[in-house]
Amino acid sequence: MRWSIKPKHDPETVNAFARELGIDAVLSQLLLQRGIDTFDKARNFFRPSMDQLHDPFLMQDMNLAVERILTAMELGESIMVYGDYDVDGTTSVTLMSTFLTDSLGYDRVMTYIPDRYTEGYGVSYTGIDVAGEKDVSLIIALDCGVKAVEKVDYAKRKGIDFIICDHHRPGKKLPDAIAVLDPKRTDCNYPYDELCGCGVGFKLAQALCQAQQIEREHLTPYLDLVATAIGADIVPITGENRVLCYFGMQVINSNPRPGFQAFIDGMDKKKILSVRDVVFTIAPRINAAGRMEHALGAVKLLTAKDLDEARVIAGDIENNNNDRKESDRSATQEALQQIEDLGEQDRSTTVVFHKKWHKGVIGIVASRLIETYYRPTLVFTRSNGDRLAASARSVKGFDVYNALEQCSEFIEQFGGHKYAAGLTLKIDQYDAFKARFEEVVTATIHEKDKEEELIADSELNLRQIDARFYRVLKQLAPFGPGNMRPMFLSQQVYDAGYTKCVGQDDAHLKLNVKQKDSQPINGIAFSRGSDCELLKSKKPVDLMYILDENHWNGNVSIELMVRDIRPS
Repeated sequence: MRWSIKPKHDPETVNAFARELGIDAVLSQLLLQRGIDTFDKARNFFRPSMDQLHDPFLMQDMNLAVERILTAMELGESIMVYGDYDVDGTTSVTLMSTFLTDSLGYDRVMTYIPDRYTEGYGVSYTGIDVAGEKDVSLIIALDCGVKAVEKVDYAKRKGIDFIICDHHRPGKKLPDAIAVLDPKRTDCNYPYDELCGCGVGFKLAQALCQAQQIEREHLTPYLDLVATAIGADIVPITGENRVLCYFGMQVINSNPRPGFQAFIDGMDKKKILSVRDVVFTIAPRINAAGRMEHALGAVKLLTAKDLDEARVIAGDIENNNNDRKESDRSATQEALQQIEDLGEQDRSTTVVFHKKWHKGVIGIVASRLIETYYRPTLVFTRSNGDRLAASARSVKGFDVYNALEQCSEFIEQFGGHKYAAGLTLKIDQYDAFKARFEEVVTATIHEKDKEEELIADSELNLRQIDARFYRVLKQLAPFGPGNMRPMFLSQQVYDAGYTKCVGQDDAHLKLNVKQKDSQPINGIAFSRGSDCELLKSKKPVDLMYILDENHWNGNVSIELMVRDIRPS
């Protein structure tokens, strides 16, 4: 990996701010890097408040959405809450459907999630037909719909209105819906445009509360869903997202819904869960329902009122997750072999296809391939009829969505973000698309984006790491894009005598290191067992790492989570 370190602020500014806040100069530097340069900004950062949330009616069309929903309730219309099959979509459907039924007391509400395999992503004709059969006259679409121009027109001809709550980039034309709530609309002046789909749904719920003069506290139980979606959808944890995530994590840790509790029971109960725990433990299991079977299983889990019921559903989803793990493991191995067999190790892109790969895991496989070949990646599998479906993942700094736009002549439909997207195309367009995508990426990617970069926030002497330092560092959480867990660089580090290889085939490295003027500290470096001899040689090394807590046998200690090692 390529190493770099963020520029330092003026030492006088750093030290003066540190004195004002009563913190370490390193921590002062971390705040300044995040644009927190006054006492008031620091107070708001360390002490988030729900008062920091923006007025939901600042979002374009919000008044129209609220008016239409209240009219539907007044007239006794049937409402369908429709969402995508991933974590953002299923949490959005759970939030909106339970808010309407539990908080607003309206019972003519049904939920709908499209089948990943027969309907594909987003609003589907099948879903609209089901709505028509059920006498639904209003569909609230969450985490999808901003590009569903033809499908919204189709629904309109059936007498069905749409309210769209999305956060993806709109196309050139917006659907003819009653309201299109999307902060990424060019004509939307909402102050924060990085909400996830569930976040946009939350803003609609907030607006309904204001319109009905319902106390804001009624929204608190739904924040666990928003926090989970924020973490799983990899949106920036800045601004309004940080406030929503902060209070959502409090709900998860203090009063989790039965569906979350069913998974938390199998975790370390003494540990305060972080966004990372949610992303790597709870979110994959919610996703597994839609990947391997049907995502309505996830909605049933998240809406379960009883813990025993939730445990039964969670057990089924756990089985799905185990199947998912095996499926993505075998597909990844086959994809890596395909790259080698085709001699494509040195291309600017990775584009692979196998008709038997499970559609539910191709996004995970794309991420796995980037770990080996660091470049924009698409993994295709067979979809309906003569079509292929793909998940795209990108590397830091490269906008894969823009690249796909330049290949649109070969694509039937696509949508997504800068770093993740999905698309479908006809099978006879695959080779031409693959060639064009390689051409586009080769011409537009910067050399620096072809190599993974580790950026240290600050250099740190190991002696500076103590309980007080770590206690303040933890208050920078919740961590995620836009507020990543700080990365530190320590140089001239030596083995303190207890470094060893651990894990199957000695794949990992358990470190015990020190600097000349520090006490030994433990660390772990996953998949770096090959560096054991380097440490044992007693030659100095430089480490890139983050700090974490190690819980073992009731004891808690600070340890280094080492990302990279190189000789000093």
